[in-house]
Amino acid sequence: EAHHITQKNGSPGHPQTQGKIERFHQTLKRWLRARPRPTTIEDLQAHLNDFRTWYNTDRPHRSLGRRTPCQAYTALAKAHPQTTTEPEWRTRTDRIDNHGKVSLRYAGRLRHLGMGRANIGQPVLMLIHDHDVITTHAETGTIIATHHIDDTRDYQPPDKNTPTTREPPEKQ
Repeated sequence: EAHHITQKNGSPGHPQTQGKIERFHQTLKRWLRARPRPTTIEDLQAHLNDFRTWYNTDRPHRSLGRRTPCQAYTALAKAHPQTTTEPEWRTRTDRIDNHGKVSLRYAGRLRHLGMGRANIGQPVLMLIHDHDVITTHAETGTIIATHHIDDTRDYQPPDKNTPTTREPPEKQ
C-alpha cells in the first residue's frame, strides 16, 4: 500500500481474470507430468530449468506466428537511452590558486586554466559548455577569462581578447 499497489486475487479457473498465468501453469503441469517424477529438489529444479529453455526457445507459439518467444523478443527493436547532441551547461565554483590558475576536470582529465596572477585568491564561477569555459568573479559577475579547451593539453591559456590577456588600462 505504501507504493499504491493493491493485491487482487481472482477466483481459480477464471481465465478472463488471470488467463495467461493459468494457461502457463497448465502447460507447465502437463510438461512435468510427462517426465519422470523428481525425487529431490535438485531434480525438480533441473526439470524446471529444462522447461524454461523449452518454453522460451524451442516451443513455437500460435499467437507469435509460430515463432518461439525468444525469436519474437530478439526480433524487436530495443529501446536505448536518448542521446543528446547538444552539450549541457555545467557550473563550478572555485578560488584562483597562488599560481593564477584554477583546476577543472574535463573529459576525465584534470586541466589547469590560466586566470592571471592579478586574480590570485579571487572566488570564481565557471560556466562550462562543451569545450568553452567562461570564468566570472563569483561575487561581481565580471568576466575574468574565457577558455576553449584543447583536449591535447593540460595547461589551458586564456583565449585572446579576454580580460586576462588584454593590455591593462593605462593609469592616469
